[in-house]
Amino acid sequence: MAKVTGGKAVYGAAVGILMLEARFPRIPGDMGNALSWPFPVLYRVVREASPDRVVRRRAEGLLPAFIEAARDLVAEGADGITTNCGFLSLFQAELSAAVGVPVATSSLMQLPMVERLLPPGRRAGILTISAASLSAEHLQAAGVAPDTPIGSTEGGREFTRAILGNTPELDVAAARADNVDAARALVAAHPELGAIVLECTNMTPYAADIRAATGLPVFSMQSFVSWFQSGLMPPRFGPVGTAAPAGRADLARHTA
Repeated sequence: MAKVTGGKAVYGAAVGILMLEARFPRIPGDMGNALSWPFPVLYRVVREASPDRVVRRRAEGLLPAFIEAARDLVAEGADGITTNCGFLSLFQAELSAAVGVPVATSSLMQLPMVERLLPPGRRAGILTISAASLSAEHLQAAGVAPDTPIGSTEGGREFTRAILGNTPELDVAAARADNVDAARALVAAHPELGAIVLECTNMTPYAADIRAATGLPVFSMQSFVSWFQSGLMPPRFGPVGTAAPAGRADLARHTA
């Protein structure tokens, strides 16, 4: 074997995820459920970053803790950093400046690209866990136009209550209904929509249901981070077009 160089503690996991400190159930599809990813990821919980504090109180006082956790993930081996809350777009510039690797704080960041995919006269809308908390500053930090249509699960009976309330139980059927109903209401209010971007990373398990109910393409943190990871660790193809295992691409970058 050719010589290789080190420098990391962990290899083969390019994406580092900054997690809120929460205890609500993380079902498959949720960013915090490791089974949701077809590739390895690294996690780091940011202590005292509760869902309520990050969403409703703008993550006040938590920037140093997020920077420290992001630096720890990079030191362990992450080649890029992301977070598990769309409202952390507020920290995009500071985290990017602090860690020296690509940073993707929020699913909202993909909205401008999604809009460029759509036919003339169509635009993308946002489905969020809390429209009351999603400010112009959050949108601006993600590069999103301030007049972007926004829908929310706040009017439902389960999803926003359980996630922001950090409850230990989740009625999945009711949470699914909240997301579908909110998406339908968003589309009904804005018939010009051509796609929906899910702000909340906990909405991903219901993306297929939203797609079926609205007929529109749905983009989530799953789609965003999968794209992000594909740039951090692109597959290496053999002479007959077969992709090498993901870990081989990581190893190849360290081959002298």
